[in-house]
Amino acid sequence: MSLEGRVALVTGGSRGIGRAIVEALADDGAKVAFVYASNSAAADSVVADLKAKGQEVMAIQADVRSKEAADKTIDTVVEAWGSLDILVNNAGIIRDGLLAVMDATQWQDVIDTNLTSVFNFCQAATRQMMSQRYGRIINMSSVAADTSNPGQANYAASKGGIEGFTRCIATELARRGVTANAVAPGFIETDMTEAVVEAAGKEIKKKIPVRRLGAPSDIANAVLYFAQESSSYVTGQILKVDGGLTLGGM
Repeated sequence: MSLEGRVALVTGGSRGIGRAIVEALADDGAKVAFVYASNSAAADSVVADLKAKGQEVMAIQADVRSKEAADKTIDTVVEAWGSLDILVNNAGIIRDGLLAVMDATQWQDVIDTNLTSVFNFCQAATRQMMSQRYGRIINMSSVAADTSNPGQANYAASKGGIEGFTRCIATELARRGVTANAVAPGFIETDMTEAVVEAAGKEIKKKIPVRRLGAPSDIANAVLYFAQESSSYVTGQILKVDGGLTLGGM
């Protein structure tokens, strides 16, 4: 287990991709804390399942849009386990709507939850990571940052912002032993994408060269690579995990 002795924090870790990431990090030996918004039943389920396997896990309810909450969360993890080695910013929402009818709340909720939260947690975490001269930051982007999906101006803007942010902090933190990378999923089978997948039906799979939707574990495996020691020479990169969707030509 290459992450034995490491401490990780995952935002949006109670369901879907987030839960798969929490489980993958724990299975690889890390102590894992995760943030959830409101679904305490889902959070309790994750904690129970991991503790049953003898793994160390901590669930923290917090509003990722709040800088104060981010600071408090990081402090809680460091006080409990002595360090913070891995940060995965996975929390995100979708509030689709065409630009002509999108209201300000739809825009701001997505920007605050998807993008501002990344700033909040990265800024709080890097103080600890720089002092210990070690850290792995993995931010969750999306292929939506590079494609044009009608009705997703807010979502695409948030994910494009994450990619630019990730590249910038990678250059700032590299000399302190901290890497920063992003994973950009394609169509993954989760509760959040269920409506999109149902609406498009079989047409989505026809656009994906591997001819299947992704599983949360596909994303968790990519995150696990960036979290490990073996990725120490990789920083500022955006890894698309989309079954070839963005290659075009199909």
